[in-house]
Amino acid sequence: MYVVVNVGQVCAVGRVIEEVFNKVVTYLEDFTDPDFYPSRSDNPEQVLRYFFFMVSIDHRTSRGDVFEDYINGKLYHGADLLYRLGKLKYDESPDFFNPENMLRVSTEDVTKWLRTSKNVVIWDPSTRAELLRDAALKLIKYFNGSVTELLSRSEGYVRHPYKNGLSDLFKVFKAYSDPVEKKFFLFLKFVMRRGLLEVRDPQNIEVPVDNHLSRLALRLRLIELDSDTVSKVLSRVEFTEYEDIKLRVNVRYAYKLMCRVFSVKPEVLDDFLWVFGRKYCSRERPVCEVVSSCPISRVCPSFKKAGNLVEHNFINTFYY
Repeated sequence: MYVVVNVGQVCAVGRVIEEVFNKVVTYLEDFTDPDFYPSRSDNPEQVLRYFFFMVSIDHRTSRGDVFEDYINGKLYHGADLLYRLGKLKYDESPDFFNPENMLRVSTEDVTKWLRTSKNVVIWDPSTRAELLRDAALKLIKYFNGSVTELLSRSEGYVRHPYKNGLSDLFKVFKAYSDPVEKKFFLFLKFVMRRGLLEVRDPQNIEVPVDNHLSRLALRLRLIELDSDTVSKVLSRVEFTEYEDIKLRVNVRYAYKLMCRVFSVKPEVLDDFLWVFGRKYCSRERPVCEVVSSCPISRVCPSFKKAGNLVEHNFINTFYY
């Protein structure tokens, strides 16, 4: 498998994103929306536990049947529904997210919790229950059950120059063991934006790369693949774990390079990519297939044919 970052295209796309950023992202999410997240006035450790455990199970929510439903007349989809159900549970009992409780959580508990009134259930509750128990066990064993202590051990470093930084500390948890660190950097984005952690080495922050960010990188040709790998993507042949990691590592580097060239923070670029992917460059029906209103169309090699290049096929994972 051959993967290389297209530096020229990274720069071209970055320039256009710099021009249109404020048209796409009208505000930076502060993760205080009461539909999904705890209040700023809540106990900081309880808030950290909420994010720690919710992000640990924040990966693909469906296989086949869409994880989507109405709650009190409002439609929630995918991760939005996951966090809505998480917040409802938190409102009912913040202690639900204490490690002592998570240590005992079962598949049946997760199925009941992440099921809507219309019987829409999240995909693979048994794996999520296992990840929650593992996270709770090791949080208790190594950090006295405290996410605050976990963060303080890093001394504010993502990658400490002389000892374990936060990235290393998180790798003990199975849920956060992805070599490309999608969940870790998502958690970091949450707690930084909430003012719960000040990072001393921001140069080591990366975007949390999942299938959506990989899809954008492929369509925008931020990375170049060999012909055999392109054929696998187009025909939706399943990738191996090695191939998935290699692709996402290069995608992460492409976005890192874009951040450095245009002086944008990775977590802020992630805001753009998330909104852009949802609003314009969706998986099955990108807007350019219907109208010509994509804000970065002039630098997109896949314009008007983006639907042919969906994303690489790697589904059976809890990494993202």
